[in-house]
Amino acid sequence: MKTLQDLIDQTPDLVDHLYNDTISQYHKSRTGLLATLIAPEYTTWREEQRAWRETAVLFNQSHHMPVLFVKGRDARKLLEYLSPCTFSNLSTDRAKQYFCVTPRGHHVGDCVLNYYGEAEGFELISGMPVLNWVRFHGETGGYDVQMRFDPSTPYARDGQREKFRFQLEGPNARDILDEICEGGWPEIRFFHTAYVTIAGCRVHVLRHGMAGHAGAELSGPFAELDRVRDAILAAGEKRGLRQAGTRTYYSTPLEDGWIPYPLPGIYTGDELRAYREWLPADSWEANMQLGGSLYSRDIEDYYWTPSALGYEKFVKFDHDFIGRAALEAQMQAPRRVKRVLRWHHDDVARIFASQTGDGPIYKAIDMPTSYYGWPQADELRSADGALIGMSQYCGYNINEREFLSLACVDEAFAEPGTEVVLTWGEVGGGSRKPHVERHDQTTIRATVHLAPFSKEAQEKLRAVI
Repeated sequence: MKTLQDLIDQTPDLVDHLYNDTISQYHKSRTGLLATLIAPEYTTWREEQRAWRETAVLFNQSHHMPVLFVKGRDARKLLEYLSPCTFSNLSTDRAKQYFCVTPRGHHVGDCVLNYYGEAEGFELISGMPVLNWVRFHGETGGYDVQMRFDPSTPYARDGQREKFRFQLEGPNARDILDEICEGGWPEIRFFHTAYVTIAGCRVHVLRHGMAGHAGAELSGPFAELDRVRDAILAAGEKRGLRQAGTRTYYSTPLEDGWIPYPLPGIYTGDELRAYREWLPADSWEANMQLGGSLYSRDIEDYYWTPSALGYEKFVKFDHDFIGRAALEAQMQAPRRVKRVLRWHHDDVARIFASQTGDGPIYKAIDMPTSYYGWPQADELRSADGALIGMSQYCGYNINEREFLSLACVDEAFAEPGTEVVLTWGEVGGGSRKPHVERHDQTTIRATVHLAPFSKEAQEKLRAVI
């Protein structure tokens, strides 16, 4: 079997390969089976975005997120050693934002972790790079663990998942849940979990918000998907509930400030060679698809750290873990931090105007999501032209009526209100990616803001460890 390491050894320029020749799993899913399972829009993405702010919205997460189940005598030992996250507060009624780093302190990936007790073990939801990292160490590290991988629907043998998964949120979500849950909706603290009964089905609940608002993730046996969804839709009909399609779903990070799928920092370093030899050449990591204006021959320029992703608050030095020494050193040095960029309206309008008439045609800004790489990396510069970070996830939010992007910025330029300049469009008129049209590069002025951008999300989302 050809491995990721074989691909790297046989590829003269890995950045050029990832920038031009790969087809990301994200773009495959948008045009493949997933597109037939969940509509791009049930009404319009604009009304679906408004619903999470004004009424309620239902996201169907049942098909696109892979899941890894880990149990056994050494399950906790394994997961704790792989992550900077503390396990001192581990309990069956509390979830975690779980992430891992390399020995050099570069981000590998992140996911949501649920704990069901010693017998059932752990559930790691979404994030293929971190799931692969855990699987590798579980298989090769001498741990007494049992792992079961549940791939997303397009890759499942029979198209069946182990669990359905919905996200319900918005100002009317509480009333909907109170009606459909037997005995009413229980009080659940943010990022805590419980069980409820809906339409006779036992449903696991995680209290959190995908779009940065009060809500809950509901999961249970896949065979009960329709029964639970029908109950939600019936109760939500009189409360303005809208189902959200994939176009709307993928725009949620712009409101809650979560940066999806940064490039895992695993392509360099002899200490990770065994891992790259374990990963197949058709793995998610081998098909990451770089895009955007940042074009560097050094792939490490695309790597992220916990501080750049806003995860520094989750790093706890109360245990030994891979990358601990590197993260301790990072804490003492200047670093990049997560911020939201609000794009200047005049520059956005200029790019839209370039699509008509004479003159240069700039890279089109799609709506509601404007990124075209997976991951995307756009140059971010100071007013005097110094490279100070990179912008990744970008698009439009109708609730704020703003074009926004999520970025990592050097601390010296991260003060809210700082003016920065984003380079928009790819070098040389565009890459060979089939979904990228010919275009000219330009710049977009932007203002630095704290993440998340919306005041509603800032008030409703609280830090959790």
